[in-house]
Amino acid sequence: MYKYDHIDQRLVDERVDQYAGQLQRYLNKELSDEEFRPLRLQNGLYIQRHAPMLRVAIPYGMLSSKQLRKLADIADDFDRGYGHFSTRQNIQFNWPKLEDTPHILKALAEVEMHAIQTSGNCIRNITTDQFAGVTPDEIVDPRYIAEILRQWSTFHPEFALLPRKFKISVTGAKKDRALVQAHDIGLEFSKNAEGKMVIKVWVGGGLGRTPMIGSVIREELEWQHILTYCEAILRVYNLYGRRDNMYKARIKILVKALGIDQFKELVEKEWAFIKDGPNTIDEEELKRVASFFTAPNYKKTEPVNFESLKDDKAFTQWLSRNTHSHKEKGYRSVTLSLKSSQIAPGDATSEQMRAVAELADKYSFGELRVSHEQNLILADVEESQLYEFWQQAKLQNLVTPNIGLLTDIICCPGGDFCSLANAKSIPIAQSIQALFDDMDYLHDIGDINLNISGCMNACGHHHVGHIGVLGVDKDGSEWYQVTLGGNQGNAASLGKVIGPSFSAEEMPSVVKKIIDVYIKNRHEDEVFIDCVYRIGIEPFKSGVYEVQI
Repeated sequence: MYKYDHIDQRLVDERVDQYAGQLQRYLNKELSDEEFRPLRLQNGLYIQRHAPMLRVAIPYGMLSSKQLRKLADIADDFDRGYGHFSTRQNIQFNWPKLEDTPHILKALAEVEMHAIQTSGNCIRNITTDQFAGVTPDEIVDPRYIAEILRQWSTFHPEFALLPRKFKISVTGAKKDRALVQAHDIGLEFSKNAEGKMVIKVWVGGGLGRTPMIGSVIREELEWQHILTYCEAILRVYNLYGRRDNMYKARIKILVKALGIDQFKELVEKEWAFIKDGPNTIDEEELKRVASFFTAPNYKKTEPVNFESLKDDKAFTQWLSRNTHSHKEKGYRSVTLSLKSSQIAPGDATSEQMRAVAELADKYSFGELRVSHEQNLILADVEESQLYEFWQQAKLQNLVTPNIGLLTDIICCPGGDFCSLANAKSIPIAQSIQALFDDMDYLHDIGDINLNISGCMNACGHHHVGHIGVLGVDKDGSEWYQVTLGGNQGNAASLGKVIGPSFSAEEMPSVVKKIIDVYIKNRHEDEVFIDCVYRIGIEPFKSGVYEVQI
């Protein structure tokens, strides 16, 4: 993973000192709430229902064991002993005291971390595939250019006050696990017929109040021009994006209003001025940034035949669901589930964080990743150590074998914490997890993504869930709208609303009825989303409402 140089460290240290002075002026009433607001947002600090919330950046989802231990210390020293891993591959602390935030930022800087640009109308944390660099289906490792994008976008004065927040995601694998089509800019790395790295550029995707799948603006951009091309896109957005209505200020609205052809024409015209400027990358720069990444020292080892453990059902279920193929022979990547029953999805206690840090040191070269599905990944575990690893992780309730299954729920903090939420999300997730607690049943019904958001901001990615749940306000009460048919990945799609909303008490039975319709109608080995595409949502409507609506 990337290591800071002296410039990185100085920038972060100086930002901590700057913010400490700004906060002190605010506490001394020298700054008003309105004056302090953009300053705190630039440093990842929100004001939630009950307390401030601090969002810490985890660039492209990569952490060292040392950093995770520091996050555990922060959770104990300044919060309530836990943190929440979000769908942006960040971690959020929900209970810090305002006066403690400079101390938290200083502690983060000690381990090369920060909260810069995790909020506000700027370029947010760059996200990527949680298996980048290790997955066998990878064509190009996108992390080096993701880091170049991070360095370019951090403190970029031209893009510090965009019309609205701006999100970039990158992937270099055949299978898109980074949801690139639903980002303001999505970047797909591949190789052209000559074997040179090129980038497919998506623009204008996003979820939220007006969900949209992005459009391809460039099929094969030469990688050397990625900064200048992104800069051209952002300049057009900065110039033409709406600032009179925050709900219509995202780039997706502009692309939709202009049409992709006219938008591309504006981008190409802008790009012509800067295409070969100082932000053009060369091989030397790519190698410079790559040199800051540490590469694991893999052993020469053979794949393991787990036939002798086939009667250990708990292990074999975990092996099939929570471990993933690796580019190196004899290794696998492991997903540690943060979705055990009755725990808020994405939450990890300080004890669990320290345990994961120990596991990373012992089994995975001291590194780990965060997925946008809100789980933790140890990317480089020897197959010969998997059983021992599983036994150790089980002690911390981290081996629930449900990755990709119904209870691997993506869920925002919702009304329990967020002041923007219309309804609570966590209790709905927990009630569904409690109903579907039979692991054999979950494995039988197979792959299903269930995503829950507490409001139209869609932090729970409900639009792209096979089953999506959205909290809505109805006459001051909390109700839940259900969508079907959303999907992420290469065939990204948005779900469709099945009908009137439901009360919180009804939601577990609604999901059960949806599953019952699937079981009744599925073909042999047909996964849920394929069944929805084949039969449409009408049979599910009938099954849920028990009458045709």
